[in-house]
Amino acid sequence: MENKKIIIQALVYGIIFLVLITTGLILFFHYSRQKIVQKELEKATLKLDNQQKILQTSIDIQERERKRIAQDLHDAISSKLNIVSLSTNVLLVDKTINKKQRKTLEQILEITTGTLESSRRIAHDLLPPILDKFGLKAALEELFEECSANTNIDIESNIETLSILSKTNQLHVFRIVQELINNSIRHGKASELVIYMEQNATGFVLRYQDNGKGFTVKEAKEKPGIGLQNIKSRVKILNGKLKIESTPNSGSQFIIRCIYEA
Repeated sequence: MENKKIIIQALVYGIIFLVLITTGLILFFHYSRQKIVQKELEKATLKLDNQQKILQTSIDIQERERKRIAQDLHDAISSKLNIVSLSTNVLLVDKTINKKQRKTLEQILEITTGTLESSRRIAHDLLPPILDKFGLKAALEELFEECSANTNIDIESNIETLSILSKTNQLHVFRIVQELINNSIRHGKASELVIYMEQNATGFVLRYQDNGKGFTVKEAKEKPGIGLQNIKSRVKILNGKLKIESTPNSGSQFIIRCIYEA
């Protein structure tokens, strides 16, 4: 009887020991797995942070290069073209020149004036001065007016002032809209655009729609062009999400929702 009791106690202790060992192993693997997951998350976060920094640096380099080219156009080219234009006008006043010389000078003046206008327009597109002086709303409205004046596109728009957005991020939004319009004209062959931008308590929403040729969204995501890649990059910097809706021959719609960073 005594031996039987000892055996039962031994079994109980053995079971308890096994339970403790099993529990310990389960807890060990659980916490080890948690640490592994945590490390992987830290690596992923670090990778995303590095990608974001690379992305931001790339965009910054683009903007600096645009600014440099715009300044070169204004300082080096436009100023010299103005001198050529003024000199030509002075020569045209001279009554001693013959008809052939006058015609040549008039052609020079015409070419110079056209080139000067083109360089000013390019410089303006590269670095719109109104954006820095009067903000995003005014810059976009000017962009729409110029687009309507120089093309056959009709633009319906309703743009709210994004009062919280920084100057840098306002430039990102401007570039996004600029790129969308360029894509609609060059690739979509659109004739009508609808552009709405509204601010809410946490951020803003940009809705862009055209009646162009449209495209297959899946193909665009798998093989995005440079324009779409730039749009996605800027949306990411703005802490936003991009939704694209499009089918061939049915136009395109882009919805961008951005949340202000705390």
